[in-house]
Amino acid sequence: MGYFKSRLLILAIVFFLVGCKETPEIEKTLPPNILWIYLEDTSPLLSSYGTNLIQTPNIDKLAEQGTVYRNVFMPAPVCSASRSSIITGVMSTTTGTHNHHSSRTPESVIHLPEHIKTIPEVFKKAGYFTFNNGKDDYNFDYNRKELYDQEYLQHPLYGKKGVNLEFSKIAGNQPFFGQIQMAGGKEIFKPDFKASVKSPIDRSAIELPPYLPNHPAIIEEYANHLDAIQVTDRKLGAIIKEMADNEMLENTIVFFFSDHGMRLTRHKQFLYDGGLHVPLIIADFRKDKTIEVGAVNEDLVSGLDLGTSSLALAGIPIPDYMEGLNIFDDSAAPRENVISTRDRCDFTIDRIRSVRSKDFKYIRNFMTDRPYLQSTYMDVQGVEFVTVMKELHATGKLNEAQDRFLSNERPSEELYDIKNDPFEINNLADDPGHSEIRAKYSTILEKWITETDDKGQYPENKEGLKLMLGIWGDYAVNPEYQQLREEIPDLSGSQLHLKSEKYQKVVD
Repeated sequence: MGYFKSRLLILAIVFFLVGCKETPEIEKTLPPNILWIYLEDTSPLLSSYGTNLIQTPNIDKLAEQGTVYRNVFMPAPVCSASRSSIITGVMSTTTGTHNHHSSRTPESVIHLPEHIKTIPEVFKKAGYFTFNNGKDDYNFDYNRKELYDQEYLQHPLYGKKGVNLEFSKIAGNQPFFGQIQMAGGKEIFKPDFKASVKSPIDRSAIELPPYLPNHPAIIEEYANHLDAIQVTDRKLGAIIKEMADNEMLENTIVFFFSDHGMRLTRHKQFLYDGGLHVPLIIADFRKDKTIEVGAVNEDLVSGLDLGTSSLALAGIPIPDYMEGLNIFDDSAAPRENVISTRDRCDFTIDRIRSVRSKDFKYIRNFMTDRPYLQSTYMDVQGVEFVTVMKELHATGKLNEAQDRFLSNERPSEELYDIKNDPFEINNLADDPGHSEIRAKYSTILEKWITETDDKGQYPENKEGLKLMLGIWGDYAVNPEYQQLREEIPDLSGSQLHLKSEKYQKVVD
């Protein structure tokens, strides 16, 4: 007898004995399905967040069915570090999985501590069917069969990817915790992207943030992101319809969110809000709803809180080691700040930390000997907006706010008054009037580094660097690579894999 059938039989007997004849009371005991609709590289440029240039009827409908969370910030501004944090409920800097695209070879593999289990493993142990239709991108070693019940395919750099799992084939006698991966902002890389956009954004109506120049290449990149959101909206509608057609929606809570912000200067891979601020809509399709309908929530939320809050909704105890909070616990004090981290991204070595409250953003740059805009994979690819930004900088055509990010110098500390300076332009770190505030957030960061033993303070092991050097060759110019070349002369050759499928996947 299935899990639900046996449970319902017992409940029916109990209710009969106490004289309760209304079956709807039984339905309240059913554990909810939890579905993560998980986007890549998507900023909260949605109508439910105030953007009026695009039409997103399906996202809007999801927002009407649940709650829009306006202040959600990711633990890292790049895929693998962020996803490694989200899937464990623990900062990647705590587990040593903070460097982008780690554990891609047997020699460089990182193992999680024995006591740390991933969110799907905890769900699975509680009797849930678990699946992930797509990208994992975790920076640690794992057996996918321990995380997910579905079959899986091997994938060269992202680890393992799930075989497409149709809702009609999910077992009906147990609840599910699932993830559906969507390209989100990465729709722009698909060959049919332009053809798939039914109503392209009016480029002349776009108003860029003040730290970006009004150049056609920058406008096009920004517009493409908005168009990608419209494509995502249409695909979201198809997912919701398929669930409804298979009667999978009525007991499901949907989380709709992104792993980090869009690909653009000062956004992806950096700790300004453009890289960390993401959409989050949680919609409850059950009759007896836990999530408020048609609401807007302004509380601070970390990406770490997604897994822990999902467990809480399912009535599953949250493991003590998890650093995320339960955003539905009204008895707990609200989150006061979100800490985020940036470390090595592909071949570019850096270390930046931030503390974000509702009022202020504090940033600590640990490697001030290196410019903000070191060479990255986008330079290797020849991405147009990056080339344009550097050309405008070289010819003196950027204003002070736009030019600062391309400077060869950067301060060790940055402090921004978010309420009065939402684009994080005016650095108040050296302002005497804000010295106490700067000291407050600096202390919060130092305490966090010590208490969590932030692994970013230690050099990356040689095997991890050898992997990057093997892929990127002469593009890897940081001093750490030069030292490795001197120690291991065989690694001193030029690019080894730039034309291979492995290269194509590592830069996605």
